Amino acid sequence: MAVNLLDFDLAQLTAFFAEIGEKPFRAKQVLRWMHHFGESDFNRMSDLAKSLREKLVVMASVEPPRLIKEQLSDDGTRKWLLDVGAGNGVETVFIPEDERGTLCISSQVGCALECSFCSTARQGFNRNLSVAEIIGQLWWANKAMGRDPKGDRIISNVVMMGMGEPLANFDNVVTALNIMLDDHAYGLSRRRVTVSTSGLVPVMDRLRDACPVALAVSLHAPNDALRDVLVPINKKYPLAELMAACRRYIEKAPRDFVTFEYVMLDGVNDSLAHARELIALVRDVPCKFNLIPFNPFPMSGYNRSRPEAVRRFRDELAHAGLIATTRKTRGDDIDAACGQLAGQVQDKTRRTQIRIMESAA
Repeated sequence: MAVNLLDFDLAQLTAFFAEIGEKPFRAKQVLRWMHHFGESDFNRMSDLAKSLREKLVVMASVEPPRLIKEQLSDDGTRKWLLDVGAGNGVETVFIPEDERGTLCISSQVGCALECSFCSTARQGFNRNLSVAEIIGQLWWANKAMGRDPKGDRIISNVVMMGMGEPLANFDNVVTALNIMLDDHAYGLSRRRVTVSTSGLVPVMDRLRDACPVALAVSLHAPNDALRDVLVPINKKYPLAELMAACRRYIEKAPRDFVTFEYVMLDGVNDSLAHARELIALVRDVPCKFNLIPFNPFPMSGYNRSRPEAVRRFRDELAHAGLIATTRKTRGDDIDAACGQLAGQVQDKTRRTQIRIMESAA
């Protein structure tokens, strides 16, 4: 069976070429062809020896997920649905802004963490994505977006905030991160690559040691009782442990703060009392807050906080000296907004067969 070279970072690709009797520098050449130029045909990799090209045609492939559907929002947001086999699909979203272009990437088919306000969680869980399926999202988006008139990449930032919990697919996510950061591939800055987690504390420590990038934590509640309901992983890793892990992460992180994501749910977590609890919770954690107006989906059971409630909440945090911004809702006309990604998930019962909390430890 042919080996999909999109599954390999530079170290793994170098090992592969050594196994087939090729020089190490070939790995850098092929990595550049695959990711810098978006090439999938070995015969068009013109600086490779003909004998090597012929060998690769037989032994290897460059296979990103197949594109099923592309949608364009009125606000310029773009969403791609990619086929990952067996009737499953994952979604990735590009958000254009004045000074950056951000790609939101998925890490799993569905999600097992069952956050109560998230559309992806309602889809159930099927499996982890492979490295090729994770980096393939960037591969597709990079080909589609191209470069600006100055020759710079349009995609400047990547956030692992799509479908799934990235840290529950640790090994494949870290390999994909290595490819994103490699100058022979996408050459992204560690400060411009963000991994979001719901709070798998032991794996946050592993990420800090293996591949520290910017960190975002899906917080959404200022106390354990409420977070146990909204983000059930909190029952295993409560807030005191999570805050300690955030402080440890900052010691090696490329940014000197953690971003806390906080979805604003009407009458649930958006009162001034909640804001004051939040201020006390993070008093020893260098952080910024990203307040996210809830994006409704059918049968969610929640409503979006009123704009005045969001403003009061944000101002309360600001008066305490915290940086808090309200995320502008983008792409909701194509269900591409935060918390709306659903994709296509088959065999959803696998959620009950995995033990995500135990395996994360």
